[in-house]
Amino acid sequence: MEVRQDILKGVKRVVIKIGSSVISNRDKGRSSLECGLSRDWVRHYARKISSIRDMGIDVVLVSSGAIMAGRERLEFGRADLTIPEKQACAAIGQSFLMHTYEKAFEKKEIKVAQILLSHDDLGNRKRYLNAKHTIEALLEKGVIPIINENDSVTVEEIKIGDNDSLSATVACLVDAQLLIILSDVDGLYDRDPSLKSSSGAEKAQLLSHVSRVNEDIEKIAGKSNNRLTVGGMVTKVLAAKKTMSFGIPALVVNGLDEKVIEKIFTGKEVGTLFWSGKGKIRDRKHWIAHTLKSAGTLTVDAGARKALVEGGKSLLPAGLVKVSGNFEFGNALTLVDESGIEIGRGLVNYNSRDLENIKGMKTSAVRSLMGKAFYEEVIHRDDLVIF
Repeated sequence: MEVRQDILKGVKRVVIKIGSSVISNRDKGRSSLECGLSRDWVRHYARKISSIRDMGIDVVLVSSGAIMAGRERLEFGRADLTIPEKQACAAIGQSFLMHTYEKAFEKKEIKVAQILLSHDDLGNRKRYLNAKHTIEALLEKGVIPIINENDSVTVEEIKIGDNDSLSATVACLVDAQLLIILSDVDGLYDRDPSLKSSSGAEKAQLLSHVSRVNEDIEKIAGKSNNRLTVGGMVTKVLAAKKTMSFGIPALVVNGLDEKVIEKIFTGKEVGTLFWSGKGKIRDRKHWIAHTLKSAGTLTVDAGARKALVEGGKSLLPAGLVKVSGNFEFGNALTLVDESGIEIGRGLVNYNSRDLENIKGMKTSAVRSLMGKAFYEEVIHRDDLVIF
């Protein structure tokens, strides 16, 4: 509890992510696919967010629910929709979602603004910073930015993928001191609580504090069984991993608990706190590591691995064993060792065709071959993040 109270002392800005399952009409006896948007739950969280603002804390809201709301309004009852149908749902649902939020916050005399983002926006450094400046300007004017992925036009190649990931990116973007993810579960358990345990087996235990997201934690998170949502607990864990590396604690709680906001801001031990207590990596390197999508993979030999991980060096052509993917200069690439273990990510100085030709070569040989197109480093240390 002391850790949570210490975190709250420094909170001046918080990002709150509200999942579709939290603001759906769950109480009408219908299947989740038929559920629409619940005005009551939207009004409830408008009141709670207003109370947070009364504490002098900026709030940025990331809200799911557009496709869910549009599905109901277009009377799509079946489970599987085509991409155009999902985009149609998002188009009609997003306007309805924003209208509902606008009316709810209007009662508290709070203005809201809609921001729709795609990975194209966040993957471009200039547009990434433009989004940051827009949000900052809105907060200065006392407006609550409500952010969602631009599902009506995005396709798989430019999708962020889920709003858990988006909320983590936004938390880092606006330098928040806390990310709160409101879900329909109490937090992360040490095993799947929905599975029946064998006779004499202990019940699943809620993990109150996770100080490090490793493979074991990701494995525990598993996959979502809720067809109403995208992702599940695993996307929340990966979102927390992203914010933790930027020095931001993340809290996954049950948003269907009407008192959960009060519990959080009085320091009570609710949900799962993801926090290592460590400082952050620099903003640009965090952007490289966690916002950009990898366009390919470079496999490095043992000597290069040691130079990168232990020596803080740049990646040179001589250390390359394998080049995978079709990429261009400036793309983000994943670095793995010869066992296939990911060791880092960085921005490459060559395209895949040239890199295939110079892999394993000494610097002098590369200079002779490439001429004016020569770069000593495949990935410079300043553009490289080692995990």
